[in-house]
Formats: sequence, C-alpha cells, structure tokens
Amino acid sequence: MDIAIFSASSLFSEDDIPSHEEDTDSQESYVERKHQFPGMELIIREFSFHQLNANLLWPGTFAFAEWLVQHRSCIEGRCAIELGSGTGALAIFLRKSYNLDITTSDYDDKEIEKNIAHNCMSNEIPVIPHIKHTWGDKFPNADPDWDLIIASDILLYVKQYANLIQTISFLLKCYKPRDTREVSPTEKVEKDGEVVLPRPAFLMSWRRRIGKEDELLFFNGCQKAGLKVKHIGSRVYCIYPIENEISQTKS
Repeated sequence: MDIAIFSASSLFSEDDIPSHEEDTDSQESYVERKHQFPGMELIIREFSFHQLNANLLWPGTFAFAEWLVQHRSCIEGRCAIELGSGTGALAIFLRKSYNLDITTSDYDDKEIEKNIAHNCMSNEIPVIPHIKHTWGDKFPNADPDWDLIIASDILLYVKQYANLIQTISFLLKCYKPRDTREVSPTEKVEKDGEVVLPRPAFLMSWRRRIGKEDELLFFNGCQKAGLKVKHIGSRVYCIYPIENEISQTKS
C-alpha cells in the first residue's frame, strides 16, 4: 500500500502545498480538550488542522500509556526521547506521573514546539525540552544519550519508513551513556516473565490500522539496518541493536 510521505512537500501535490501565509489561520486554530490518562486528566490543546498530522491524539497514545503504567519498571530511571510527539500528551503524562527525564521531538515545525510548550504549562509542569528534527536528516545531537526511545502510532506514512529507521538506528547505535556505570546494554528483554529493556532500546506501540505488508516492510527494514525486533506486548515492540544480543550470547 502506497501512502503519502510525511513531509509538507509530499503530503500534498505541489499545487496544494500550503504556504506559511496561507496556513496561518489554520495553524493557529486550536481546540482544547480534556483527556483521561491512567490516574489523571490532562488538558491538551490540539490543532483544528495541521498539515503534518500533529493535530490530534491518536489511539495508540492512550493504549501505550496504559501499557507503560503496567510495566513501570521499563521507564524508571530512564532518560527518554519521544519520536513524533505531536501534542506532547504522552510525554507530559510520563513527566507528571513518574517525573521521567524525557525530551519531545517532532518534524521541524515551530508550531508543534510552541503547542507542546503550551500543553506543558496548561498541565502545570515545566516545559519539556524539545528537538525539531525531520526523520532521515542529520540529528541535532551528535552524541545521543537517551537510553529509551518511545513512539506511538508513527507508522502511518509508509514512504517515511526508511527515514524513520535511519533516525532510530542513529539514536540506538550512536548512544553515549551519561553514566559509564550504567547497566550493560546486553540486558535481556525478558527476565522471569518481567519485561527488562536493553540500554538503549526503542519501545513503540500503535493502534492505527496498517496493513500486514506495511508492518513487515518496517520490521524487515529494521532487521536490514542491524536491529532486532521483539514483540513484548499487545501491539508493543522493543527494537534494539543486534550486536547487543550477539555480545550477550558470547559473554
């Protein structure tokens, strides 16, 4: 299945690409809603329209939040970055619930960054650090130190899979731990039935319906990039460098 690429220049035909001037009104039109997350209600301002689909909370956000609450040990003590943060709701929930050290990131668009900051303040937490980055482009941080990368419902645009995988690979393979005393990156994904994530790891979930062929396209792309894909929950996957698994086997 061929779906439009995730960028302003490819979500629309050339004649339909909205200019900054033409899109000012729609970009600045918002709807503020209350959303129920595990144990709390968040007030989230959403775009009435956004050309990059950063306007609404997708169903995977809520399902992933529930899973993370049930597997709290996966995020405790972690330094995380969320890809495709959109409104920032999931990151805000994790910061507010667990004081998680988390950074948001999304397409290089100032309106997304401003809206996440607004939502942080609306929910009475400090503004979460944010990185503007288009998947596949050079990442702003040359030495990424996030040991947990999270994302929900980001597999909508099939043509962006290669760029997404390139970004994930960089964040995982170029990871530089803040503390050299950190647990070895060769941790098992499961131990005595409990989920134990490697360091670093990419943890993703989705509820948006995509075809099996598209799922395989993404998973096969990850494997070709030297990444291991492991299904660890209902539509929840852990992805990490294969060399970590090889090192563990030899140790």
